[in-house]
Amino acid sequence: MGKKKAKTAFEMAYAASLGIAMVIAIFGSLLIGVYLDRKLGTRNIFTPIFLIIGIGAGFRNFYVFIKKLFPEETRRRSAGKKKDEGSKEKPSAEKD
Repeated sequence: MGKKKAKTAFEMAYAASLGIAMVIAIFGSLLIGVYLDRKLGTRNIFTPIFLIIGIGAGFRNFYVFIKKLFPEETRRRSAGKKKDEGSKEKPSAEKD
């Protein structure tokens, strides 16, 4: 049981750090955009671009976390989709 508790504690710590990683990705990108706009004298051109990049990076981190946390669920779903796709195929026309 010690290994299971250690794994659970590690997953909880990783989940807690995920929120911090999302905030850093979003606000870090935002600050880079603001800095570039001020440095280059542009009027809010880089700020929204880097904000979108930061939001994308934050959600990518979240996606990777979920994929690592539930690897068997993603395998089951992808295997189920492959079976469904195989049954939806049209029968091939036989040539006589």
